[in-house]
Amino acid sequence: MDNSMNEQKFIKMTTTPVERLVCGLAVPSILSMLVTAFYNMADTFFVGRISTEATGAVGVVFSYMTLIQAIAFFFGHGSGNFISRALGAKKYHDASVMAATGFFSAIIIGTIIGVLGFVFMEPMLNFMGATKTILPDAKKYIQYILIATPFIMGAFVLNNIMRLQGNAKMGVIGITSGAVLNVILDPILIFGFDMGCAGAGLATGISQMVSFIILLILSGQKDGIKILWKNFKFTWRRLWEIFVGGVPSLARQGLGSVATICLNKMAGDYGDPAIAAFSVVSRIVMIFSSALIGFGQGFQPVCGFNYGAGLYDRVKKAFWFCVKVSTAAMTIIAMGLFFGAEPLVCLFRKEDPEVVRIAVKALRMQCLSMPLMGYVVLSNMCLQNIRRTLSATITAMARQGLALIPVLFVFDYFFGLAGLQSAQPIADVISFVICIPLMGRALKKMTN
Repeated sequence: MDNSMNEQKFIKMTTTPVERLVCGLAVPSILSMLVTAFYNMADTFFVGRISTEATGAVGVVFSYMTLIQAIAFFFGHGSGNFISRALGAKKYHDASVMAATGFFSAIIIGTIIGVLGFVFMEPMLNFMGATKTILPDAKKYIQYILIATPFIMGAFVLNNIMRLQGNAKMGVIGITSGAVLNVILDPILIFGFDMGCAGAGLATGISQMVSFIILLILSGQKDGIKILWKNFKFTWRRLWEIFVGGVPSLARQGLGSVATICLNKMAGDYGDPAIAAFSVVSRIVMIFSSALIGFGQGFQPVCGFNYGAGLYDRVKKAFWFCVKVSTAAMTIIAMGLFFGAEPLVCLFRKEDPEVVRIAVKALRMQCLSMPLMGYVVLSNMCLQNIRRTLSATITAMARQGLALIPVLFVFDYFFGLAGLQSAQPIADVISFVICIPLMGRALKKMTN
C-alpha cells in the first residue's frame, strides 16, 4: 500500500463533512447489497415458473445460504472492522496482515463446510425444513451451491474488506458482474437446457465464482490492500480481533438462518404453499432490508476511521444522520409495500392462489414494523465498529434470535398460521426496545 495514498484517504475520511462522506460511500454499498439480494431473487423468480415445490426448495436452501453468509461476514466484518480502525490509526502493515488472515481463514472453513454438506446433504435438508415433496428439488438446487461454498464465502469477505477500507465501488464491480451473469444464466439453464432447479443452482454457483475472481483481482488496485498468502498469519491475537469484530455479524445472520429453519419447519405443517409463501416474502423484504444495510455500510468506514482517530463527535453526527435518513426511507417503503403487496407477490407465484393469500398477509404485517429497522441496524453497526462487542452481539441477536425465534414458537402454538405471519413485526418491536439503552449508553461514553 502506498503511504501517500493512505494519507490522502485518512484526510478524506476524517475531514470531509460526514453527511457527504456517508452518502458517497453508501451508494456503492447499497448497490452491492441489492445485487447480492438479486442472486436469490432471480432464482426464486424463475423457479417460481416451475412449481410450488420448486419455490419452496429455494426457500429451504436459503437457510444454508444465510448460514455460510453469516460465517463469511464473521471473517469479513471481523477483519474489516480491525482494518478500518488500523488505517485510521495509520497502522498499514497490521491492516495488510489482517486482510490476508481473514480471507484465507474463510476459504479454508468454506471448503470444509462444502465437503460436509455433500456428505450429509439429505439429513441437512430435512433439518432445514424440506418436506418429502420439496426434498428432490432442494437436492438438485443445493449440490452446486455446495461446490461454490468457498468461493461464495471468499467473495463476501473480499467485498467487506474492500468496503471497510472505503473502496466500496471496487466491490460493486465484482458483485454486480456475478449478478448480471446469474440473471442471464438462470433462464438458459432452467428452461433452455431443461435443468429445472439444478439449473438455478448451477447459475448461482458459476456467478458467485466469477464474482470471487473479479473481486480478488480488484482487491489490491489503487490504494486497496492486496491479498497475499505470505501475510496470512493466523495467531490467537488476530483470531481474537476477528472474533471481537465479527461475532455480532455471526450472531445476527447465524440466528437468521436458525429462524428461517424454524419458520420453514413450522410452515411445513400448513403445506408446501406456506413454505413457498414465506420464501417469496423473504425475497421481497430482502431487497429493501439489503438497501438499508447497504446504507449502514456506508456509515461503517466513517465510524471506524473517525473512532480510530479519536474524532467521536463525527461518529455521533454520522450516526444520527443515518438514523434519520433510514427511518424516513423505510417508512415510505413500508407504505408502498403495504398497498402493493398483492401484485408484488404475484410476480413470483401467481399460479397458486394459496401462496398469494398467505404471502400477502405476511408481507403487510412486516410493513408495520419497518420504520423501526433503521435505528436497530445502525445501532448494531455502530456498536460493532467501536468494539463494544457484548452490546453489538445483543443487538445483533435481538431481531432474529432473542426475539423472533421465541415469538415464532409461542405465536404458532396460540395462533397457528396467523401467528407465523405476524411474528416478525412483534420481534422487530422487541429488538427496537432492546437497542435503545445499549446504544444510548455507548453514545454517552463517546466524548472527545
